[in-house]
Amino acid sequence: MNDNIIHKLVTLADSAKYDVSCSSSGVARNNKSGTIGSTSSWGICHTFTEDGRCVSLLKIMLTNYCMYDCAYCINRKSNDIKRAAFSVKELVELTLEFYKRNYIEGLFLSSGIIKNPDHTMEKMIRVIKDLRTVHSYNGYIHMKSIPGASRELVVQAGLYADRLSVNIEIPTEKNLKFLAPEKDHKSVFRPMKFIEQGVIEYKEEKNKSKFTPRFTPAGQSTQMIIGATNETDKDILQTSSLLYLQSSMKRVYYSGFIPVNAYDNRLPVLHQSPLVRENRLYQADWLMRFYQFSAEEIIDDNNPNLDLEVDPKLSWALRHPEIFPIDINKAEYRTILRVPGIGIKSAKIIINARRFGYLDMYQLKKIGVIMKRAQYFIICKDAINQTINEITPRKVREILLKKKKTKNPNQISLAFPL
Repeated sequence: MNDNIIHKLVTLADSAKYDVSCSSSGVARNNKSGTIGSTSSWGICHTFTEDGRCVSLLKIMLTNYCMYDCAYCINRKSNDIKRAAFSVKELVELTLEFYKRNYIEGLFLSSGIIKNPDHTMEKMIRVIKDLRTVHSYNGYIHMKSIPGASRELVVQAGLYADRLSVNIEIPTEKNLKFLAPEKDHKSVFRPMKFIEQGVIEYKEEKNKSKFTPRFTPAGQSTQMIIGATNETDKDILQTSSLLYLQSSMKRVYYSGFIPVNAYDNRLPVLHQSPLVRENRLYQADWLMRFYQFSAEEIIDDNNPNLDLEVDPKLSWALRHPEIFPIDINKAEYRTILRVPGIGIKSAKIIINARRFGYLDMYQLKKIGVIMKRAQYFIICKDAINQTINEITPRKVREILLKKKKTKNPNQISLAFPL
């Protein structure tokens, strides 16, 4: 690897680090005779799988030259930074060499916009097409689809990429136009729709012929920057909720605003990224995707922003004491899911286990229920605990916050809510 390639690699890998819209996808590409690479059932990314295994990918930009001047972006055209651009051949060879040396398990490819969206998309597609068709690369590929690109190019990209993403960046159109006058949400939602239509068409064709080529088997994702503008958490989660109505939308990522362009007076003055708020949004997103909560339940006009002291599930429970306590031996699955301290796995075990007899506190603890939290919201066979309505929601909140601070006063919980 020559010095020129190394220079480009350092520059463009650094420029790509602010895009968080990639994660384990769940797509599987098995190794085949005559091909290079494969993906595990967990997908490929810089993350940890449920069994504790770390997987990695080459997260790189084709170029950090960009025709746009977005206030929040390090690669904006008015910034005096090191610029570089890979040729298609260089990036293909780099990906293959990194894979052969076991440095990576896949590729996440993004790019600044050069000349126009279609020109940029064409070059990116040439990279992933060459990997698939010329070099028989069968590993994971996640590619950023460029806002404003044509339908033909988006569909072509979907034939070679496992996942496509189009970043919303700013949750509302008004604020996007304020910070990035050259962009609009229409140019973002259009390729999202192309991807959605491609997934639907593929499923229909697959029913007719098993030889139908796959189209973005891991679906699509997007990213919103949090804290650069004045949107409430309600605005953000309502936008996410609408996006999840698309069957191909798998993940919405929330990226705490990093003040990389402090000189721009349109941006807020922050000393650090709002990590706690970012984490609460991920927890709320988890509730919408897996716990059957709607955005309107998690936040409303009276509570437009998430509580930064407690997770969204506990916050909701404290605001609705009239629903509790629930009888753990009689309540339906959806209701059990809403009890703080009870996760999806535990709720399913409870539903199955209670067919053989009434469950008590000891059994619930063995199942995996976090009784320090759940005890205030349930009743069961031998329950002697005081519930939320006996000691008031405010007191329950104080007790749980005290326990949290006693356990580790300096630690911020990054776990998903139970």
